[in-house]
Amino acid sequence: MTRPSLARRPLARRALIHRLGFTLIELIVVLAIIGLLASLVAPRYVRSVDNAREASLRTSLNVMRDALDKHVADRGRYPESLDELVLKGYLRQVPEDPLTGRKDSWQMLPPKPDSGVQGRVADVRSGASGRGQNGQPYSSW
Repeated sequence: MTRPSLARRPLARRALIHRLGFTLIELIVVLAIIGLLASLVAPRYVRSVDNAREASLRTSLNVMRDALDKHVADRGRYPESLDELVLKGYLRQVPEDPLTGRKDSWQMLPPKPDSGVQGRVADVRSGASGRGQNGQPYSSW
């Protein structure tokens, strides 16, 4: 059995065959809508990623500062480095700075001379440049 050629098929059937795809205008409209939605969502996504990094930084700083306080209370002096906190069991590991992505970028501040406590690390700050969403530099948190 042979199939009739396209020219012999009824007109309505030929129109249906030609109408199966999308026109260029329809594709452009759909791409414009997708682009508009992406431009609305992208800034919110970036902001939420920044919020998560800042929350992680606050948590890491709080954990390390708490470990420093416990070390001073137990040993009567500040540690010589963050690695000493790990060796003595106050931290499982030195956390990664969520803004720089490195463990060695933390800024370690010495104790105040009038504190009378020995050691080299009394406080920890982030080594990241830039400012947080609150306007304060990360290095002052």
